[in-house]
Amino acid sequence: MDLPHVMRAIEISEPGGPEVLKLAERPVPVPGPGKVVIRMAYAGVNRPDVLQRSGAYEPPPGASDLPGLEGAGTIAATGAGVTRWKVGDKVCALFPGGAYAEHALTDAEHVLPVPDGMGLREAACLPETYFTVWSNVFTRGGLQAGERFLVHGGSSGIGTTAIQLAHAFGARVFATAGSAGKCAACARLGAERAINYRDEDFVKVLQGEGGANLILDMVGGPYLPRNLRALADDGRLVQIAFLQGPKVEVNFAPLMVRRLTITGSTLRPQSDAAKAAIARDLERAVWPLLAAGRLAPVMDSEFPMAEAAQAHTRMESSEHIGKIVLKIAD
Repeated sequence: MDLPHVMRAIEISEPGGPEVLKLAERPVPVPGPGKVVIRMAYAGVNRPDVLQRSGAYEPPPGASDLPGLEGAGTIAATGAGVTRWKVGDKVCALFPGGAYAEHALTDAEHVLPVPDGMGLREAACLPETYFTVWSNVFTRGGLQAGERFLVHGGSSGIGTTAIQLAHAFGARVFATAGSAGKCAACARLGAERAINYRDEDFVKVLQGEGGANLILDMVGGPYLPRNLRALADDGRLVQIAFLQGPKVEVNFAPLMVRRLTITGSTLRPQSDAAKAAIARDLERAVWPLLAAGRLAPVMDSEFPMAEAAQAHTRMESSEHIGKIVLKIAD
C-alpha cells in the first residue's frame, strides 16, 4: 500500500482548554527501521492527552507532538527489519504520541493483534490502559490471587481495566467511585465492594477487611496518607497519577513499623524495550482472556475525530464510565 503524503490530524494549537484541539493537515509519517505506520480507525482518549493539551505533559524526545497514545487500525507500511506485521493486518498499538491522526507511527514491538472476536473500536481502547495496569498492578505491584486490591477511580478507563484484570487473576477487588451508578458498574465488573467516596471512608472499609495488600492510586494529594492507613502490614501502594496534586505532608514512620512499600511509574517515558516487554507479557497472559470474552473494555462514548474537543470535555467532566474513543476513519 502506497502511503499518501498528507493526512488529517488533531493538533494542539496552543496550551489550553479543549477548544485548542484543531483539525489540521500534517505530513504522513514514514516508518524507519523497526517501525510501522498504522492507518488509524479509532484512537482512545486518555487523561495524559488532557495533560498534554493543557501544557503539563511534554512528549518524549523524538515523539510526535500530536496527542494520542493508543489506537487501532490496519498496518499501512512497515520499516526495515519488521517481519511479524504485514500491510493490511488488523492491529492495536501503543503510541508515543500521534494517534489522533489518520496515520500514526510506532515501534513494531508495541503493536498487538486485535483479539479474536473484537472490533477495532474496542481494540483501540486496550493498549494504554492494559499496558499501564499490567505493568503497575502485576509487575510492579506484584498482585497475587487472594490478596485484597483497592483501585481508586474504579469507573475510569484504568479503573474498569484494573477491576477486571485483578478479578480474573483471583484477587479480592475493592474500588472507589463517586456515584451509586459508578459503584454499580464497578460491582458488575468484579469488585466485591464498591465504595462511594462521597458517603463512605475507604480507609475504614479496608481496615475492616484487614487492610489492602495493594492499592492502585491516581488521585494523590490528600489520598496519600489515607492510602497508607488503608494498607495492611507489608502492603504496597502504586501511584500512577496525581489528579489532586503531587505534594502532601506524610508521616513516614509507619512505613518502617508496618513494612509498607510506595512505588509508582508513568508509561510514556519508559524505554522502547520496556514497553515491548509489557506487550509480550500482555499477549501471553491477557490476550487469551480477551479473546475468550472474559475481559472487555467498558465503552463510554464515541466522537468523530473532528469533535476531539467534545471528547476531552467529556473526559474532564469525570461523568464517563470506561473508555472514550475517537472515530478516525470509516
